[in-house]
Amino acid sequence: MVSAPNLSPQQSPLRTGLVVNADPEVAALLKSVLPATAWSIQNAANNVAALKLVETRPFDLIITSEDTSGKEDLELLRKIRKVRPHVRLIILTNEGTPADVIASMREHAFSYFSKPFSLDSLAEIVRLAAEAPCWDDGIEVISATPSWIRLAVRCARTTADRLTQFLHEVTDLPEPENSNVAMAFREILLNAFEHGCHFEAKHYVEISYVRTSRMVGCRVRDPGEGFSLDEIHHAAIANPPEDPLRHEVHRSKLGLRPGGLGVLLAKNLVDDLIYSEDGNDVLLIKYLDPQQDNQQALAS
Repeated sequence: MVSAPNLSPQQSPLRTGLVVNADPEVAALLKSVLPATAWSIQNAANNVAALKLVETRPFDLIITSEDTSGKEDLELLRKIRKVRPHVRLIILTNEGTPADVIASMREHAFSYFSKPFSLDSLAEIVRLAAEAPCWDDGIEVISATPSWIRLAVRCARTTADRLTQFLHEVTDLPEPENSNVAMAFREILLNAFEHGCHFEAKHYVEISYVRTSRMVGCRVRDPGEGFSLDEIHHAAIANPPEDPLRHEVHRSKLGLRPGGLGVLLAKNLVDDLIYSEDGNDVLLIKYLDPQQDNQQALAS
């Protein structure tokens, strides 16, 4: 445990973290992301020890061991919620199922990573957990099975990154298809946040995820007035072939941030990108290789 120094009246108290049986790589990552000048990190040998510590004192952030199962960590999360309802908990696990990922969203886990996972992605989520303001009403499960999930998500960048990681875990596709679907979804979700909600946290976006034996589909519906693809001159997808940067001129005139590549990027990462007539409802579809899907089903 890192001891807190004597604080002057001007200094803020250290924030507190609890890590369960972290391996050396994860421990090093946390040391770089959560500096000792701002964080006091305590270690627990297992989930039982972690729960005892949580019952005696509050923690700002808890990270489980990647050597435990998703079900074990979900049980820990449920018990922690009874005494610390708003703590931010990131599940690391040696195995996970779509059902476990859905359960973690219902229980308001901050995020979920199953082996093998990207340390860079974990570092980014840990940063979000350390810095994000109000978060635990950001993802609401309306109804869910591993094949059909309906969510209401609050319009915030933190929510987009958290939900992208959950989707990456629940979408049981081989790489790089899994990452492509998650990336395309994030771009369309951020587009809905920016243009449909104007990044106002009071608004929510409706999300649907459907997994069949032949395709994965994601639907994003925002509360905005919508648009026509023929009229969004601030987006790269509207550029003529001879002027691939024309959208930047329009974005500058409108006072928009640099970008406008989201829809074009998403279109290139999935097989179909379909907008409704009003333009505030979009469907992403990724078709599956039947033989590849059957092999994966046999292996699971």
